[in-house]
Amino acid sequence: MAYRKIEQYDEETTEQLAVHVKEILKLLGEDPQREGLLKTPLRVAKALQFLTQGYFQNGEEIVRSAIFNEENQQMVIVRDIDVFSLCEHHMMPFIGKAHIGYIPNGKIVGISKLGRIVETYARRLQVQERLSQDILDCLQEALHPLGAAVVIEASHTCMTMRGVQKINSITTTSAFSGAFLNSERTRNEFLKLINK
Repeated sequence: MAYRKIEQYDEETTEQLAVHVKEILKLLGEDPQREGLLKTPLRVAKALQFLTQGYFQNGEEIVRSAIFNEENQQMVIVRDIDVFSLCEHHMMPFIGKAHIGYIPNGKIVGISKLGRIVETYARRLQVQERLSQDILDCLQEALHPLGAAVVIEASHTCMTMRGVQKINSITTTSAFSGAFLNSERTRNEFLKLINK
């Protein structure tokens, strides 16, 4: 069977958003009836719902769906997890990589779930500082590790495409708990491993 793309959107929300996008186009001096823009309000309405779907997801439930008993207490790291989010100040994208580490405390989580929780919190209107903390808090609450660490490196289009227009700027944020917060040695090991 051939691949089928299945997308689901709330019809009422889509219609309401499309009406407002059409008005925005008019306010920008565009003609929403122009051929190239006829379906733009609908496309933008669907895109906005896709980019903010994290509001309807629960990171802790995602983690709890794949927890396994394991006595290993060695650091687990997943690095270079793609991050796509919308800055809440301008609703412009910021794009980068997240690096997550934790030290198990009798439980581990399926590693794909770390990518899922990044996506859950990134698919909301965000600031990078809060995004780092949201991911850390989720991991702490759902898994109760001996410590957790999150580092995000991202380029913000609100800074590269507008405003100061510094196209090579990268913003780095971090959040640490437990052993990563209290032990410089543990934190430095994590930072060294994610920078390989």
